[in-house]
Amino acid sequence: QVQLVESGGGLVQPGGSLRLSCAASGSIISINAMGWYRQAPGKQRELVAVITSGSSTNYADSVKGRFTISRDNAKKTVYLQMNSLKPEDTAVYYCNAGVISGSHRYLEVWGQGTLVTVSS
Repeated sequence: QVQLVESGGGLVQPGGSLRLSCAASGSIISINAMGWYRQAPGKQRELVAVITSGSSTNYADSVKGRFTISRDNAKKTVYLQMNSLKPEDTAVYYCNAGVISGSHRYLEVWGQGTLVTVSS
């Protein structure tokens, strides 16, 4: 019905950059907030960044100044630009969105995850 698909993960050296994308598809009337979360092995899932429908943003302290979240409402896509990557950024990154479906139901939807590995 409604799904999110992430892309852009991969292997990058410390200090490098990656840009993640997450596109929403399906029967959607509107999308409210969208966010990125990550989960490292043996760790709890944590919020990385969130962006509202009005493009207000919030970031985890660990990524402030290095990551930038943005969205393209026409494309129903959210991005995460990751700069100055550190080994501790290694995790599976998940996209999340609050949507109003075509049947007027509010849904919280998760993507399948994309792996980011920061290593030399």
